[in-house]
Amino acid sequence: MNGDLITSKNAHSDKRLRKSYIAVAQNASGRSLNVPIYRISDNLPGPKVYIQSSIHGAEVQGNVVIYHLINALKDIQIQGEIVLVPNCNPVGTNIKAGEYTLGRFDPVNGTNWNRGYFYDKEKVQSFADTVSAEDDEATIKALFRKQWQQEIENKLEQPWGLGLAQQLNLRLQQLAFDADYVLDLHNGPVSTRHVYIPEYAKSAAKAFSIPHCIFIPNVFAGALDEACFCPWWTLQEHLKNRFNQAYDFGVQAFTLEMGSQEVIDFDEGAKDAASILGFLAENGGLAQKESADVHYAPAKMQRLGVYLRHYKTLFTDFGGMVEYCVRPGQHVKQGEVMARVLNIDDLDNDNAMHEVKAPCDLIPMLHFPSASVLSGTQLYKCFTEYFDV
Repeated sequence: MNGDLITSKNAHSDKRLRKSYIAVAQNASGRSLNVPIYRISDNLPGPKVYIQSSIHGAEVQGNVVIYHLINALKDIQIQGEIVLVPNCNPVGTNIKAGEYTLGRFDPVNGTNWNRGYFYDKEKVQSFADTVSAEDDEATIKALFRKQWQQEIENKLEQPWGLGLAQQLNLRLQQLAFDADYVLDLHNGPVSTRHVYIPEYAKSAAKAFSIPHCIFIPNVFAGALDEACFCPWWTLQEHLKNRFNQAYDFGVQAFTLEMGSQEVIDFDEGAKDAASILGFLAENGGLAQKESADVHYAPAKMQRLGVYLRHYKTLFTDFGGMVEYCVRPGQHVKQGEVMARVLNIDDLDNDNAMHEVKAPCDLIPMLHFPSASVLSGTQLYKCFTEYFDV
């Protein structure tokens, strides 16, 4: 198996849109599992944007968002290029257990499908040491992209091989690393919409029509957004320290949580697509005509933010059957009941039901999808110490 692009046999009627396929995995029968890549461009200068969905198999809403994006972009002039990769993990999508999709982890070795991307801080710093003060940002950016792509290729070709999740991740990273803006579309278990934003790009929160923003440290923890922005952030900081001047290579990456997993909602997908188009318009990706019927821009809305260190997980100390008493996005006061857990072994006494109460004022973003829980289950993930953005 290799990651070479396969040209589509079915030419699209819109010559601005090109479709190809890339092999991201191979099944036990030796057949390649391919995913489509849609590229849309009007050959005008502008940013390159990369958008993928469904790296976790049950997180499917991003696919309908990409569907709406493709249809909307047929009537919008694009500055730069937009690359769309729906259902980027066909292995995860097809891991079913009865009614449920179990596509969060590689079934062979248990690896999270979103934790196998490449980053090496020392290699960034080694490259930075080859830069001279006379090199302009465009030259540095092109040289660094070339070197980083080679580092990813070297990783793929190492003689001891790689696990399936890492192989898939690296092939996707090769597509994403050439982009100026990377949007990775996800879903929570039962979730309201929120976005992860690196702290250095905090101002980008107002470009998304998403009410809840989580600001994450500028460090690598294995996910695609971090694999795309951390090398550039590290390079900027190293060059700043060397030459005592600021660098900005204009690369940003985000994880967008588009509601609940195992759910497709076309109407909500249209809203999500409009939110992304507003972000693109704000960042120079769309050439909109004043006479157009639809004009895309970020919504005027209240946005609440939280730093990752204040994004807390609420666990249950009790196993049993749970009722979720507050919904994602609801403002909850300290002491309010968030869940009730029924203990089947104590239905005849006062220990039959335990209440899980809010330890402080908070806003839940998501909750566990099942009514059956073990002790120590992550019931909710919540904003605490949140603020207006």
